[in-house]
Amino acid sequence: MRRSFLFSKLTALVLAGATTHCVAQQNTSRPNIVIIYMDDMGYGDVAAYGGIDYITPNIDKLAAQGMRFTNFYSAQPICSASRAAILTGCYPNRIGIHDALFPNSDIGLSDQEETIAGMLKKRGYFTGIIGKWHLGDAQKFLPLQHGFDYYFGLPYSNDMWPVDYDGKPFNDTTKWRGRFPPLPVIEGNNPIRYVHTMQDQGMLTTWYTQKAVSFISQHKNQPFFLYLAHSMVHVPLAVSDKFKGKSKQGLFGDVMMEIDWSVGEVMKALKENGLAKNTLFIFTADNGPWLVFGNHAGSAGGLREGKGTTWDGGQKEPAIMSWPGVIPAGTVCNKLAANIDILPTLATITGAPLPSRKIDGINFLSLLKGDENANPRDHLYYYINKNSLQAVRQGPWKLVLPHRYPSFVGGVPGKDAWPGKAHADSTGLALYDLRRDPGERYDVKEQNPDVVKQLQQLLEQAREDLGDDLTNRPGKNRRPAGKL
Repeated sequence: MRRSFLFSKLTALVLAGATTHCVAQQNTSRPNIVIIYMDDMGYGDVAAYGGIDYITPNIDKLAAQGMRFTNFYSAQPICSASRAAILTGCYPNRIGIHDALFPNSDIGLSDQEETIAGMLKKRGYFTGIIGKWHLGDAQKFLPLQHGFDYYFGLPYSNDMWPVDYDGKPFNDTTKWRGRFPPLPVIEGNNPIRYVHTMQDQGMLTTWYTQKAVSFISQHKNQPFFLYLAHSMVHVPLAVSDKFKGKSKQGLFGDVMMEIDWSVGEVMKALKENGLAKNTLFIFTADNGPWLVFGNHAGSAGGLREGKGTTWDGGQKEPAIMSWPGVIPAGTVCNKLAANIDILPTLATITGAPLPSRKIDGINFLSLLKGDENANPRDHLYYYINKNSLQAVRQGPWKLVLPHRYPSFVGGVPGKDAWPGKAHADSTGLALYDLRRDPGERYDVKEQNPDVVKQLQQLLEQAREDLGDDLTNRPGKNRRPAGKL
């Protein structure tokens, strides 16, 4: 068993061997592609990653059929930035997207940037997004203007509505929450209904799932790309009656069980339409748990901090990928990878041309095929806010730069939909060996000065290319967001 890439010889491997002879009959150059992108789901929120007191049998089955990544990162630990990253293959600060865009934002994803959807359309794919977009809500920023043929969902986060934490209307327009417009459900380019109540919120997962199943059935005769971006488990948490009270972990567990049902429905639709063996299925999330919400937040699985920080609890995510006959079943990949790597990997698989503008992702198809000697991603930068470079990882080493951050350690968490309070904290220069210390608790820079020097050289390359607000460096290769 090798140190950096572990292959678990599970029963599922036998099943994989039994189907290997079918690979030649698959259209492996244009497989269907399904990405399920969760919102605010932590590293420890799926049973296969340690989630407890609820069951996720369908997600666990997906892992048994494919590959589970243990060092997979979102490019930034917050909604809009993360979504810009996965769809464009770029660090979001390269393309002018940062933080979480609010309703009526005057910026959004630029029409000069190419998304996965736009790239795959060149190879004859029908492309659809169902769920949360969050890259600008003006029409020029919506999905149909960025390579998608079909869109159904929310234009931004489900908490951006004029409703208080207790589910009651918030009518005080002197406060920011009271100034939110009604929360629209958009199909195509236009609202078709509004989410007014917690009962409406509880139907989002069901609505998205029904649309996803219909999308698969309608487009089974051509290659398709389905990006199913669930609004849950972002607060406010809500669940349909069919899962209410079903878990031992309260509402959060109920929501996770409904999400697992949704994954199962998509898997079933693929199987019933004869597409399961010719579909690359990716399940991951945008950022870590919003810990300030206590029992309505997820778990970072023992990693440090959560959403809104560049500690690993904010950016390391569950990632499960299945593609029968190509990805070895029942395997675990411990190599470094990130959501920005999905676009170039799909380009390699499908033969689609890469975007003409510079991207930051790398092709990790070699990992998916089970190459134990492959190591496509050498390092990863941790940016946050508009353009603040706070850390870099290379191999097991993570060098953290001095910065301030919102901490959830030692505070009183929220409960039952109401948030607690984060407090400001800070760190100095620190080096962590994530192989021995995944919780980033033991600074080892004094024992490893050569590693610190090497990682500082990588940081300097990033500042030259992308800039860094913490050192007042503008960078040479940043591009503006789209503007109204």
